[in-house]
Amino acid sequence: MDSNENKELDLEMTENLDDVTTVDLALQLSEYDDDELQELCQKLDDEELAGILEESELKTQLRIIKLLENKRTLKLFGYMSKDDIVDILGEINVGKAKELINLMKEGDKKIIKQLLGYRDDCAGGIMTTEYIALNSNLVIEDAIKKIKEIAPKTELIDTIFVVNKNKELIGTAELRDILVAPEDQKLEEITNEHFVYVEPETDQEEVALIASKYDLTAIPVLNKKRAMLGIITIDDIVDVMVEEQTEDVLKMGGVAKEETLDSSLGESIKLRLPWLFVNLITAFLASMTVKSFESTIAQVVALSSIMSIITGMGGNAGTQTVSIIIRNIAMGKVELKDAWRLLGKQVLLGVFNGAIIGMVTGLIVSAIYGNIYLGIIVFLAMIANLVISGICGILIPLILAKLKIDPALSSSIFLTTATDVLGFFIFLSLAKIFLPYLI
Repeated sequence: MDSNENKELDLEMTENLDDVTTVDLALQLSEYDDDELQELCQKLDDEELAGILEESELKTQLRIIKLLENKRTLKLFGYMSKDDIVDILGEINVGKAKELINLMKEGDKKIIKQLLGYRDDCAGGIMTTEYIALNSNLVIEDAIKKIKEIAPKTELIDTIFVVNKNKELIGTAELRDILVAPEDQKLEEITNEHFVYVEPETDQEEVALIASKYDLTAIPVLNKKRAMLGIITIDDIVDVMVEEQTEDVLKMGGVAKEETLDSSLGESIKLRLPWLFVNLITAFLASMTVKSFESTIAQVVALSSIMSIITGMGGNAGTQTVSIIIRNIAMGKVELKDAWRLLGKQVLLGVFNGAIIGMVTGLIVSAIYGNIYLGIIVFLAMIANLVISGICGILIPLILAKLKIDPALSSSIFLTTATDVLGFFIFLSLAKIFLPYLI
């Protein structure tokens, strides 16, 4: 079945949305051309299209908005949460964004402008203003009436935020507790006054860590006066976790998060070339180390084919440690001051793993080249380099984090340099010492 037949089937799916989720349909839209997107927009009513628009990729969202008149776009916004609207307005043409904001109702316009004022990677940038906040003096009967009135317009109803007469958050109440409480009881009597909150400038990664630590489904965002500005819901928290994890994985590979498969050739060159130059510099350091032992290598040519095994194993072992440390740094579980209690284990791990790997490698090398001293050199060099790789795997990301440099971005470069340079130096130094037994 070719892509055109797939698209025809997808368009048929839109005729009965009860049989397919909006997420599944949204995933297919990136393959549509403008004419097919236009046809889709005409087939769907405003609520259906708004649901698909919320779930679509950013590039697809921008294409759809470009195809629609401002009047219909505003109708779609009426079915969408404010934080999703802000994400779209922050990416479309500035002129079009201003036109849409000016056409909004005054209340919506004020909220959107406020949200647009925050960075998109902080709590204020990912929060929504669609939540239920009730006065603590309300009796349960009146609270339930308010909830029924507000619920259709809000994103979260499981947790009710309780405020005082000054609009300051004093706690939360679960909907379940409200429903089972006596109707004449005051809301403040069943309010949990122990709650976690963030300020609008809090980084989104920290927000995700807080949500994970306390098992929260929503986090209130408060200003300096403890007045509520909005909430961050679990779906946005999960998106942040996925985004941050993806960003860290890309950075460890020396790739910017801005680069995608659809990036132009020029964009990819611009984003990748700087880090390739950094890698080139570190490669020269390793090369110069080898050059200083040219006379030794010239006398024992076998060294040139063996030394890459030592550095390669050191790099692999170090990467294992770096991956664990970076993950724990991201989760806020480890800092530079904790390094000393971790180093002992890494040294022992390097000795143990290095001895086993080194023994196996040394025996194989001895058998291939018929020289037991070459095997001994490999054994000793392997232990030393795995110990070094473990120490560097801990210290490098922790020091970078202390210096406010993203460890996911730079750790692998410094680690590779350390294991290559020191690995070559240790191996070739041992070879120089044992040289009379190798010739």
